[in-house]
Amino acid sequence: MKYIFTVISFLVLNALAYGQGAVIQGKVTNAVNNEPIPFANVIITGYDIGTVTDETGKYRIENLEPGLYNVRASFVGFKSKTNFEVQVTRARPVELDFRLQEDAADLNEVVISAEFSRSDETPLSVRRLNANEIERYPGGNRDISRVIQSLPGVASTASFRNDIIIRGGAPNENKFFIDEIEVPVINHFATQGSSGGPVGILNVNLIKNVEVVTGGFPANRMNALSSFFEFELKEGRRDKMFTQLTVGASELTLSNEGPLSEKTTYLISARRSYLQGLFRLIGLPFLPTFNDFQFKTTTKFNDKTELTFIGVGAIDQFALNFDVPNNETEDEREERLFRLDNLPISSQWNYATGAKLKRFRDNGFWTFILSRNMLNNQAFKYLNNDESIPDNLIFDYTSQESENKFRAENSIFGKGYSIKYGVNYEYARYFISNFDRLTLSQIGQEINVNNTAFFHSYGAFVSGTKTSKDERLLLSGGIRMDGSDFGIAAQNPLNQISPRLSISYQLNPNLFWTANAGIYYQKPPYTVLGYRDNLGNLVNQQNDVRFIRSSQLIMGIERVVPDKNRRFTIEGFYKYYNNYPSSVRNGIALANLGADFGVIGNEPVASDAEGRAYGIEFLAQQRLFKNFYGIAAVTLVRSEFTNPNTDGLVPSSWDNRFIVTMTAGKRFDKNWEIGGRWRYLGGAPFTPFDLNASTLRSNWDLRGGGILDFNNINGLRLQSFHQLDLRIDKKYFFDKWNLNWYFDVQNAYNFKAQQPDDLIPSRLEDGTIRVDPNDQSRYLIRSVASNAGTVLPTIGLIIEF
Repeated sequence: MKYIFTVISFLVLNALAYGQGAVIQGKVTNAVNNEPIPFANVIITGYDIGTVTDETGKYRIENLEPGLYNVRASFVGFKSKTNFEVQVTRARPVELDFRLQEDAADLNEVVISAEFSRSDETPLSVRRLNANEIERYPGGNRDISRVIQSLPGVASTASFRNDIIIRGGAPNENKFFIDEIEVPVINHFATQGSSGGPVGILNVNLIKNVEVVTGGFPANRMNALSSFFEFELKEGRRDKMFTQLTVGASELTLSNEGPLSEKTTYLISARRSYLQGLFRLIGLPFLPTFNDFQFKTTTKFNDKTELTFIGVGAIDQFALNFDVPNNETEDEREERLFRLDNLPISSQWNYATGAKLKRFRDNGFWTFILSRNMLNNQAFKYLNNDESIPDNLIFDYTSQESENKFRAENSIFGKGYSIKYGVNYEYARYFISNFDRLTLSQIGQEINVNNTAFFHSYGAFVSGTKTSKDERLLLSGGIRMDGSDFGIAAQNPLNQISPRLSISYQLNPNLFWTANAGIYYQKPPYTVLGYRDNLGNLVNQQNDVRFIRSSQLIMGIERVVPDKNRRFTIEGFYKYYNNYPSSVRNGIALANLGADFGVIGNEPVASDAEGRAYGIEFLAQQRLFKNFYGIAAVTLVRSEFTNPNTDGLVPSSWDNRFIVTMTAGKRFDKNWEIGGRWRYLGGAPFTPFDLNASTLRSNWDLRGGGILDFNNINGLRLQSFHQLDLRIDKKYFFDKWNLNWYFDVQNAYNFKAQQPDDLIPSRLEDGTIRVDPNDQSRYLIRSVASNAGTVLPTIGLIIEF
């Protein structure tokens, strides 16, 4: 830290006095063919400031005071577009490009009422966050996964995880794209076969916008049931190098950008955590360490051809802390030893990289995408953490998922209509080395497997949009087919036909009615597809595991107030699931097992579970207006699934029922800003322990923990959870560099969120578990209340130069 503050002091001492004004510059082009739009208007809304583009479509606005501005570009015959909350500083010009869509209505009309992320392909269930909304988010700690939790229909967990639970769907029902390239993992220490993790991978310094589509998915997106996340990264600076250093409570991040040549720019970022030092200081039994990196290059060969490379990756390590805290009570000692007995030693690394080639022509463009991603997940555990005795090995798990993907799409635009079609292919490899003694209590034998499986997946789609002459009615529809060789039924794409149709009708200039119906398919996780028995058989392939199917209906009303940057929406949704995987061993749908650190789905399954999620969500959003911004969302949701050993539907692990998030902030003079977020979640269901089975010495010695009572699956419910997060920002703008410090407090009033009770064994002085004196076949085990949550303050510095 001493060296960091030395750098800051040096920059302060050498800072120039406030001098020339800030600059916004860029280019306005036609979104269809990328041709420049000369003489377009570019204005800063709310100010008497603006300019017009030159014959090449370029513009430049000078002599601005540092701050946030909403910038709008418009031209006759095109739909105007506003970029909200553009951060302007003296340290560098803001490169702000606009791509305008042609207006199907009369050339004298300029449509400005649809500037809240509405698009022809997805006219409903779309939310967008810009770079400043992400960076300043209270309690987000610059973590995009936590920021997303402010959006309607998005539930979260009260523990140290970033699970994204949308409209009652499981976390693995979401897909993530960076500049249209799929990135399967966006969190450190991700749960294989699910999602989530305690910390996000993506550096918010590099993100320009995030668009979240929670329904009405376009036909060119596949293999997801709850949402698609579209991350758009910034382009690197075109004139010279620029660096950003961020120092937080748990990590250090360095970002750099600039030109590589006249036609190529780059962005690069690296982050190193020192979280393990903080965890050791406060006496936690686990010590996580993470590192991540990102890069992007953009090459514009000419006005018609663009090439983008991106890469993102992470390295995660997890160690146990055997230090004994001072003044430890007997109960604290027993709980600490229990954690050490159950936590595995794990490591994980992953990466995704890809290239996107975009080739424009007069009436549209081709998009070609080639990408590769890989996940390596390892975990092992020894009895009493004693690795010196080989027979103490309880489990040793290693698996790798790698995918090579190709996608080609052709987009064609005409007056009042568009057509898009494309194909995709994927070649995947799944390797597993799995030794597991825990299965002795379930199937009577150890699992000992070392093998590799390969999968081929393929798909095609066609979609289109049609707008009425007066642009009040918009029809959007498509159909896609998908197939894969992981199962007999899945091989035939005709078994996975996915039609979808959306309707949007403009009731008045700023009021829209929207509806959607569609069928969507998703592959089960590779932990399911690649599971083998001791003979090497692909068990679930023999069980004819299938694509998970979800039929969805959505309807809503949207009201926008363009002159005040305000929006209100109400949407109702219904999702019906079938072909959902359930465990052959215990008859439980995987949707009812939840997600935790580790692996989900590494067992025999059958595609026989059904479920549903339905509800209604309300949203009120205020983009920056007169230095105030806010978003409030309320969602009422039910999520239920069948189980073969119970009658009817039971609550899934994602059945929070009631979700409220409210976020607001205010900007003050001299670049001060304060914001707050309050969220409320109904209690999630959970499955209690089977005390009779758990206390048996034979079971506890094998598992080191309790056995759940699956005859009472999700039969109990936690108390409701609520939390307040606060944040203060202060920015300093100098001629050559910027400084931002922030103070962020998560869980400001120290709410303790109830968690399922733990079963903790009573121990002797030497750590040996006490045997029940009344029954020598059992241990003395007690149930201990568990909770999560503490006040978590963070002080951070962001330096740009």
